[in-house]
This record gives sequence, structure tokens and C-alpha cells, in this order.
Amino acid sequence: MLVAAAVCPCPPLLVPEVAAGAAPELDTARAACADALGVLAAARPDLLVVIGPAEQSGRGPFPQGTPGSFRGFGVDLDVRLGRATDAVPERELPPPLAVGAWLLERTGWADAPIEGLGIGEPLAPERCIEVGREIGARAARVALLVMGDASACRTVKAPGYLDERAAPFDAEVARALGAADLWAVQALDAELAYELKASGRAPWQVLAGAAEGAGLSGALLYEDAPYGVGYLVATWS
Repeated sequence: MLVAAAVCPCPPLLVPEVAAGAAPELDTARAACADALGVLAAARPDLLVVIGPAEQSGRGPFPQGTPGSFRGFGVDLDVRLGRATDAVPERELPPPLAVGAWLLERTGWADAPIEGLGIGEPLAPERCIEVGREIGARAARVALLVMGDASACRTVKAPGYLDERAAPFDAEVARALGAADLWAVQALDAELAYELKASGRAPWQVLAGAAEGAGLSGALLYEDAPYGVGYLVATWS
């Protein structure tokens, strides 16, 4: 059963070495992510699953010890999903899961076994919910680190330019995640999320499926749109 979840944004810019001179601009978001991961640790899970958006080639699953890097962003920085194991991983973590691994390393996570799972953006809400239910049944005490961004259309300089629907969409996502309103999360419009380039839609709906019957409460720790992209940090516990 799901006992806790942390929702964090997944831009590589969250990693100071990638952001370089712009790193201070996301200091508040990094601090909120650290607080969210503290909620996961306090829940003492038997299993932590890190989920985030991924292309077809990067959906995993990714076992504990899978490496990742930020070399694709011009930075010689490696990360690993939890402690190294004797197994030789077949592939590297996709960038959103590498950001999750970086967050875990930064906070010194050394508790429950860890796995990673990439969620394809086109995955239908119904299937996302089914995947979440399956994850929630994996252990007596399951925790999720859910990586994903809200819309990328909040300003004219945003990756998706300005879309007037972006701010209302992000506001509803923030409300739903902050309230642990799993029914509202499950009802997010997949087509609208795609048009607004909201990479977190499918991972959030996996979370909503995993949380069914868990009776969790939510808290919104951070909400902003630097660079015209909606970044949210929330906890369910």
C-alpha cells in the first residue's frame, strides 16, 4: 500500500552544475524537494519507486544501482539510483529519473530498496491508474518519488510559447496535488496536458492510481513558473 509520495519537478536545471550561473534561481525549489524527500524517509517504506516521464526507449523498469548522467547537458556528472549492486544495468536512466536520483543522493537516501520506472507521455489515464494500482500492491509500505513538470506555456519565452489555458491548468494541478485529490488528478485531460507540454500528467495519474484506498493527505510545498514552465512540489502522506 502507498504510505507516502513526493511530487517534484524534473528539469535538469534543478541540478546546480547544469544550471551553472542560473543555479540560485531554483534554490527555493531545491529546498522544497529536500523537504518532500524527508517525508518519504519518515514514512519508512519497504520499497521506493521513482517514476517520471520517458520516451519509449527509456521506460525501464530500472533496477536499483542503475546509473545516469548529465553529460547530454554538457556536464560531467554521474548519478546512480540508490546503492550499487552486482547486477550490470542494461541502460542508463532517462533525464527525469536521473534528476530524481540526484535528489535522492543529495538528501543522502539510504533506506528502502529503490526502483525506477519511466512513464510514456501518451499513456492513457486509465492505464496510468492501473499501473499505479499495481505499484501500490508491490509491498506493504510503498513510497513514490514522482517526477514531472506542469505546463511549458506560461509566458511568451516558455518552450511552448504563451497559451492562455496554461495558468488555469497549472492552478488546478497545484490544487489537486496539494489536496491529495486523487479523483481530480485522475480526471486531468490528457490531450490538454499534451498540448500544454505538461510532462507530469501521466506520472501524476500513476500516483493517483497507487493512492486509491490509502487515505493520504496532501501538502503543496512549492509552486512557481520560472522560465515559463510550471514547477510543483507536493507531498502525500
